Amino acid sequence: MTGSIALLAAGIGAALTVFGGALGIGKLAAAAMEASGRQPEAAGDIRTSMIIAAALIEGISLFALVICFILSGK
Repeated sequence: MTGSIALLAAGIGAALTVFGGALGIGKLAAAAMEASGRQPEAAGDIRTSMIIAAALIEGISLFALVICFILSGK
């Protein structure tokens, strides 16, 4: 019984992690596109900053997923 609850919790945690990461990257991209539209000459710098921030968000999401699956195995 405890194992199935842990797997359920890991699944819910993984879903929340993926949803949060997707929401964060979506907001980041929307803000970057708006900034590029307002200041086209800075589009290159904005794109670089957006890619770095998206990589950090994905890294945090991956770390949270790994933690969910590690905790489900205990």
